[in-house]
Amino acid sequence: MSILDIFTYPDEFLRHPTQDIDNIDGNLQELIDDMAQTMYLAPGIGLAAIQVGIDKSLLIFDVAPTDEQRDLHVLINPEIVEKDGNVLSENEGCLSVPDFRASVKRAERVLVNAYNREGKPIRMEADGLLAIVLQHEIDHLNGTLFIDHISALKRELYKRRIKKQLRHGGTAD
Repeated sequence: MSILDIFTYPDEFLRHPTQDIDNIDGNLQELIDDMAQTMYLAPGIGLAAIQVGIDKSLLIFDVAPTDEQRDLHVLINPEIVEKDGNVLSENEGCLSVPDFRASVKRAERVLVNAYNREGKPIRMEADGLLAIVLQHEIDHLNGTLFIDHISALKRELYKRRIKKQLRHGGTAD
């Protein structure tokens, strides 16, 4: 297994919608394992393939409260088919948008169709933190970052801070 590089804003690759996966093979299984190791080390609770430079409709997540209770989930070609209610996701963050957290309006409940890592179709109903994570990661697969859901002023302040860091020889991560 390998640790993968996580792409960070303002990398334009993060803005590209991903391609559906039509072949679940050993290479994909290895990618899933590498993504899991990368996510846990970061540490994070969700990771989309686009965040590690892979243009495929794949995401992983684990919202278990502790490392001892790890419960990795894999969604291939996920699609939100229903949304219901509204909730404010307070203090939402992202591995690709480092050192920034914000409140984001999200659906309270979602229904997602996808395939698991064995290629079996699954339907997942989610609410609370899991619904937020699924919306956040599926947004990545569509080329959307969570900062696209915040006010223009907050987004502009973050962009300026990153540009300043990059101008002064720092990195955006």
